[in-house]
Amino acid sequence: MRKLAVPNRDYKYITDDSRFCDSETAFLLTSQNRDFDSSNCSQKIELNDIKELFGINSIKIIGVTGTNGKTTTSSLIYSILLDLGYGVALQGSRGFYINDSKVEEHTHTTPPILDTYRHIYQAVADGCEYFVMEVSSHAIAQKRVETLDFALKIHTNITGDHLDYHKTMKEYIDVKNSFFADESMKLLNKDDKYIDFNYKNAYTYSLESGSSFKMLAYSMTDGLSGMVQFFQEVEDFHSNMYGFFNLYNILAAVSAVKLLTNKSLREISDEVENFYGVAGRMEVVSEEPLVIVDFAHTPDGMEQVLNSLREKDVIVVFGAGGDRDKSKRPKMGAVAKKYAKHTIITSDNPRSEDPEEIAKEILEGMKDEESVEVILNRKEAIARAIELQSGEDVILILGKGDEEYQIIYDKKFPFDDRQVAKELLEQRER
Repeated sequence: MRKLAVPNRDYKYITDDSRFCDSETAFLLTSQNRDFDSSNCSQKIELNDIKELFGINSIKIIGVTGTNGKTTTSSLIYSILLDLGYGVALQGSRGFYINDSKVEEHTHTTPPILDTYRHIYQAVADGCEYFVMEVSSHAIAQKRVETLDFALKIHTNITGDHLDYHKTMKEYIDVKNSFFADESMKLLNKDDKYIDFNYKNAYTYSLESGSSFKMLAYSMTDGLSGMVQFFQEVEDFHSNMYGFFNLYNILAAVSAVKLLTNKSLREISDEVENFYGVAGRMEVVSEEPLVIVDFAHTPDGMEQVLNSLREKDVIVVFGAGGDRDKSKRPKMGAVAKKYAKHTIITSDNPRSEDPEEIAKEILEGMKDEESVEVILNRKEAIARAIELQSGEDVILILGKGDEEYQIIYDKKFPFDDRQVAKELLEQRER
């Protein structure tokens, strides 16, 4: 989208790309384009003017950021608000949704600011009271969320990722924390050692520390169950999702909806069970044998997923993305070695890198290679996992989640871990 139609102005469109300026199109100045040559643009507007232009001051914007959990937490907030009867929009890695209908496929986790304003405008036009969005570290650093007035900012966690872009862990932490430096209402994971924030209008949630919203008890038998306390309110919930880390995502979502709506914890907790998780996030492809696909592509993400299945014998299939942070590859290998009964290293999205070299870097974190195989063809790797599976073994396929393609060089080839696993399981049953 390079032009956006606007109402009641002497120009018909606005654009954030000066190449598209003409007599009918005004140029929207942002931090990203301000230094480009815009001498051909006769009309220019500032970002601060766009809210009045679209009349979007009435909607409440919720921003969710963190290394892991953004998609699940934002999707659960969206789901609970919908079930409580509110008009809600959701923008993030799954796409753009308005009131339970998918409007656009996903592109960026956090798109350019003009696209976000366009989405907010659509949400307001469709009667939405809330706009839930994922906020990536890239978007914070590139000021793709500037001028947005957040009703609530939510922090899930900070662990190592995107160091190909941010260069150092300190820079990455500082960028994430800068989102919480203002006085807007905030909800933060108190158990995260890296979080730093402005205490004004801040609430916290935790499983371990003292906090505003506290998980008093929980169970991971037959899904997830827990008991949440907020001042004098104490209520329980049940979820069909798997994984210890999802307890944090659920607690964050329940806490957020409480702060936004002031509904009773009972009303909010009752809606948790209606949410079955996000495609590609601890998604159960088969129950017998148990085959799970997850998007985890960082050492911490892998550890959270594998640790949640620590009482099971796990066969894990994973790789690492090419042209991305190389430092995490041996760490991912070490995590797999620590938790998995058997590991199969394969290709993820190799892009311009040699998959064999990526596999070698993963292997650097795995001293004992007796229970490790390298099968670079991803379909063959999944087939091998199914061949090895016996008894109560769990097959865990990590890295790509609900992606329906594999990126080799600059081309996308059709490939869906979930579909491939189902087809191979069907073949085994014949």
